[in-house]
Amino acid sequence: MTVTTMTPRRSRAVEEQRALRGVQESTLMRRSDAEILAAQLSQDPVDRFLHAHFAALRAAGAVLAAVVPPRGRGRDRSAWEQLADRVPELAGWAAVFADAARVRAAVEGGRVDLVDDVRADRALEDAEDFRDAIDALVEDTTGDTAGGARALRAVRAS
Repeated sequence: MTVTTMTPRRSRAVEEQRALRGVQESTLMRRSDAEILAAQLSQDPVDRFLHAHFAALRAAGAVLAAVVPPRGRGRDRSAWEQLADRVPELAGWAAVFADAARVRAAVEGGRVDLVDDVRADRALEDAEDFRDAIDALVEDTTGDTAGGARALRAVRAS
């Protein structure tokens, strides 16, 4: 009897955890879209670069929330390392944004001379293309294309 009463409770907890992760994924994707919009509207190349990078980071976070089960503390790894490891289809993008993360850190440290209009525009294009690559891995599970629940397909959590 203990087993049968615990199974529904455990199942309910798992479903609640999945629902919370789904909310987190949706929130991160909306934040990514907002960062892309901010980058598109920015006239300052440094701001455009930073918004584009944060857009990609938020989108990567959404993918990771979908495919990486929560774990205890281990070695800290960047989102880009985790993405390359867990979603091989996005490993090339992970490398692009890992390189950009070094530039972002330098810019945040005051090296604004590292970002000109060309680099900022390239960062925005990369963020938009990365977002499109993620969308190509996602399918709408509700038939509602206006922000309904989404599930990753073709993505392996290895």
